Order: sequence, then C-alpha cells, then structure tokens
Amino acid sequence: MKASIVLLPGDGIGPEITAQAHRVLQKIAAEFGHDFEFSSHLIGGIAIDETGDPLPEATVEACRQSQAILLGAVGGPKWDDPTAKTRPEVGLLKIRKELGLFANLRPIKLFDQLVDASPLRREIIEGTDILFLRELTGGIYFGPSGRTGSGENESASQAMVYSVSEVERIVRLAAKAAQGRGNHLTSVDKANVLEPSRLWRQVAARVMETEFPDVKYDVVLVDAMAMHLINRPKDFDVVVTGNMFGDILTDEASMLPGSLGMLPSASLGSDGPGLYEPIHGSAPDIAGQGIANPLATILAAAMLLRHSLGLETEATAIEAAVSGVLESGLRTADLARGGESIGTEAMGDAVVERIKAS
Repeated sequence: MKASIVLLPGDGIGPEITAQAHRVLQKIAAEFGHDFEFSSHLIGGIAIDETGDPLPEATVEACRQSQAILLGAVGGPKWDDPTAKTRPEVGLLKIRKELGLFANLRPIKLFDQLVDASPLRREIIEGTDILFLRELTGGIYFGPSGRTGSGENESASQAMVYSVSEVERIVRLAAKAAQGRGNHLTSVDKANVLEPSRLWRQVAARVMETEFPDVKYDVVLVDAMAMHLINRPKDFDVVVTGNMFGDILTDEASMLPGSLGMLPSASLGSDGPGLYEPIHGSAPDIAGQGIANPLATILAAAMLLRHSLGLETEATAIEAAVSGVLESGLRTADLARGGESIGTEAMGDAVVERIKAS
C-alpha cells in the first residue's frame, strides 16, 4: 500500500513521542512492503510562535490531502494567558471541525502486565475493555457563547446545542462498533435536567430500535456513569455520549489502567483522513528530558493502520510488540512506580525490534 501520513508533533513532549511512533510506522512499512510517505507540519503553540496561527492553512491543506494524521500534543504554560488573542487548543478544535471529525474513539483497555499499576483493586479492574465514542464537533464546546454586562453584573454563557443528524451519526457508528465487539451499547446523557440530552435520548432510542434491534442497549445518566466507572468498569462494552460528557468521562476512565501514557485515541469523520493521538497532554514539565512514555502514541499509530488504512494485521503487530515489551518488564518512569525505568527512545527501540511480519 502507498499512503501519505501527516505528522503533527506539536508542543511539549509531542515531538519526542511522535518521533517514536514515526519509527514504528517506518518499520511496519519495511516489514510488510508498504510505501508510507511522511510530512511534518505545525499545530498548537509552536505554530503560534512561528506563524501567529495555531492551525496554519498549510497544515490544514496537507491534512486534507493525506490518508491519515498522527498528532503529538498541543499546549503548555507558555501559551496559557487567558487574555491571549489565540491559544494552542484552538488549533485542535479547528482541525476537527475543518476535517469533519465528529467521532472520537477512546479504547480503555487494561494490559494484563499493568493490572497492578491501576489505582483500583485487581478484582475491580481486571478484564476492563471499554470503547468510548465521544461526539466531537457539536454540543457545548461549539454552541453560541458570549458575555454581557460589566463589573459585578457581568455574566457569561455558552449553549449546548445538538441536532437530530448529529446524534444519529454518532449513535450509528457506536452501534456498529458494538456489533463488532460485545454487542452492548450504553448511551450516557443528562436527560433528567437538560433539553439537549432529552433530544439525544429520544433520537438514540429510535436509531437503536429501528436499525440495531440486535444490540443490547441501555442508558445511564452521566453522574451515575462517573460512579460506575470506578466500581464496575468491566460491565461496559461500548459507550456513546456527547462532547463535554465524553471529555470528562474519558479522562476519568483513562486513569483506570494506571497511566495516561498507555491510551491512544482516534478522531474520525464520514470520509477523509482520521486524526490519531495519545489522550495525554503535552507534559511540559518533562519535555526534552527523554523520559516520556511513547506507547500511547505508538498504539495510536496502530489505530491509524486499522481505521484509516485497513491494515489489521499490521495494527495487531504493533499491539503485540507493545504487549511483548511490557511482558519483558520494560517500563518508562510513569509505569515503573519508582522502580527501574527506561527512556522514550529506548522504549521506541524495544517496540521496533519486536515488530515482525508473520
């Protein structure tokens, strides 16, 4: 296969971890006889510094022409001024909107070798394997907003807005994902309080009843879901929810395996390239030290191969290599819990060495 892949290293540890995933993809190409063409472009804080824009048009155009995009991380204290004209995170929101990436897939899967790294007891966490689908381009993050008044009378507002079509497309995608897994879909909302959630619940129920009657379907309120993720996470298979609820719940769920450094994500649209990234941030406190965990980004590269290029065998080869590295006892600092650890590049080396075409 010949494919064009855009790299968006971004800020903080982004360039370090993206470099290791790049190496892994190069090894996949060499082992399996593919031709991957890579190009690197600006996003986030570094893009602001160099162009004044967190998402330059050249980056957008390169992404549109590619088959897939691998992102590192954006942001950092250097750009945290709330009065600034623009912020790095604007680039991330804009690329999702520009490419129509409405569905964020976040697998929360526990590697057996890391079960004791979880803050939860083994009997609670063992066997956890949840796929979250978060609606990404609607909801409160994109609703009308503004400020009125001044002084003590100043107020701010932002509206949560969802349309029928937005709910339909994310629920359909989640239901199809459930059919390929445990055939169980849970929709999360706040329909007892919020009108957009009542629309969400009605539309989701109709889609499931008419199009996916074979899928086990249930509904959970968002506050209850936050509790269930802690006391019975392995009861869930595929979970679908709106933008803000998905943002919060997936960050909570990301701690179940014990480290943000192990969890990838994919942002997908109806067509065009997908965007793949680790769910952790730019970690500016450790940037440049060579100690960041690259495994989430490497696993994001596996998702890239699976979802954008249709290369299931190659994706599985990466995941098997990561599992083998963990089985051998190698750990980066975030996984070592005070024990012996290796650096970013050494972990990349270990994964690359284990990738073999069957």
